[in-house]
This record gives sequence, C-alpha cells and structure tokens, in this order.
Amino acid sequence: MNTPNMEVTHIKNILLVEDDQRDVELTLAALEEQNLANQVFVVHDGAQALDYLYHRGKFTDRSGGNPILMLLDLKMPKVDGLEVLKVIKADEQLKNIPVVMLTSSRETPDLNECYKHGVNAYVVKPVDFSDFMKAVSQLGIFWAAINHPPLPPAKEEAPAQTSEVIYLGKKEVKNEHTT
Repeated sequence: MNTPNMEVTHIKNILLVEDDQRDVELTLAALEEQNLANQVFVVHDGAQALDYLYHRGKFTDRSGGNPILMLLDLKMPKVDGLEVLKVIKADEQLKNIPVVMLTSSRETPDLNECYKHGVNAYVVKPVDFSDFMKAVSQLGIFWAAINHPPLPPAKEEAPAQTSEVIYLGKKEVKNEHTT
C-alpha cells in the first residue's frame, strides 16, 4: 500500500500484545512490508503489556514514551485484553494511546464490551493468510502514518520544537514556539 506519494517517516513505536507466536510472526511480516516492523515491540500477555507501559519489571529501563498504537489481542493469559484496555483508558497518561483490538473473537458481547471501554477499533483476525496480511498492513499504515495522535501538553518555557506533519503525498515542517 506504500505509494510513491505516501511518505512514512518519524513513526514512533507500536506495541503488539499477542500470545500466539504464529500471529506475532504474521503481524510483524505485514508491518515489515510497510517499513514499520523496526518500530514494533512485542509482548505476549496483558501483564507484560502493563509492565511495558508503566516501565515496570524488565521494562524499567526502556527508552521512549508511549506507543503510537497498541495492537491488542483479546483472549490472553494472565491479564486479558479487555482488562488491559480498561486500565489504559482509565489512566490519564495512557488513555490517548489508540488501541486496536486484533482478535479472533466474533462474539457480540466481546465487541460491545471493548467499545464500551474505549477501544478505537475492533478487528477480527482474518483466517486467510493474504487477508490477514492486508488487514494488518492497512492498520499499520492508518494508525502509524495517516492518523494524527494528540500531542502531549506543552511545558512551561519549553524550547522551540520542530515537528513533521505528514499528509498523503506532502511533507510539512512546522516550527512550534511555546511561551
């Protein structure tokens, strides 16, 4: 889906929370096709996802801020995806992270509960390999390259910052000054 006019730069990290290694490999392959794979961090259950977000346990010294996107499986060991979603959306520092539930569940109660608790999108994993690859590629492009996430609040007396805003086919550099 990368077109010559679509420039993908300055993509922050994506957090993939998936317990099925096959689905991890397929998701990474699909994101790699769009040059997004070097920005993906993988954890295998909800407890690890929360440790990653809160810089706890083995993630105490991880660098970087919040992911620009979380791809979250619903049915996982330790802490399931719905519980992770509830924690994220209840936390002022995390609630703006876009969360895409990437699940095999087609159950209406699961879908409704996820939207009730603030999921940004609910995607049922396609069974067909090529459909799976296409769906994940489109998710990665939209959330990491096209979508504009909210910016963190400006701090007092912050120095001028330069940021890139990517529009389909155009690159614009803005100088932002805060006083």
